[in-house]
Amino acid sequence: MQLYALCDQSTLDNRNISLEAFVDLCIRYNAQIIQYRNKSQDFDFITQQLVKLRQLWSKTLIVNDAFLLYPFCDGVHLGQEDLLKVDRNPYFAIDKIRNIIGTNKLIGLSTHNKEEIEMANLLDLDYIGLGAYRATSTKEDAAPLKEHLDELAAFSKHPVAAIGGVRFEDEFEYVSYRVVSSALYEV
Repeated sequence: MQLYALCDQSTLDNRNISLEAFVDLCIRYNAQIIQYRNKSQDFDFITQQLVKLRQLWSKTLIVNDAFLLYPFCDGVHLGQEDLLKVDRNPYFAIDKIRNIIGTNKLIGLSTHNKEEIEMANLLDLDYIGLGAYRATSTKEDAAPLKEHLDELAAFSKHPVAAIGGVRFEDEFEYVSYRVVSSALYEV
């Protein structure tokens, strides 16, 4: 199971951690993917952070939500609500996004239940995020799946990234990526 590190800008700011220090932690723990998430800044700031991350990080770099910034990274991760902003039909939304970013960029989609996984199975995705596994301060509205996460992951035809409150010691049978954020700072 590979480590997928979530670089949340508000968490970095709250803990006074630089991008350099975050990347050092990712290298130390052999992360394979970094997803940069910033829910509060404008595109110019996010672009600057992606450029800086790309200079520091040679492995896979994903941007959360801001799919128009695809030229600065290796792919995008979207939430269910992000699809609706592109098109009310999730199939058309993914097709539109794929046409914009191309086939050589990754697309991940957050899922939370069996119905969303089954819909995702019909979409042109590279992986799904499934969770939240545990309660987490960055996704306070998410209902924790706990022991049901692995059971639900078995329904996905795409690789699965366990998201939300995941720790290093968590093990899953049907999960390809363990997405950690706060756990990086707590070790």
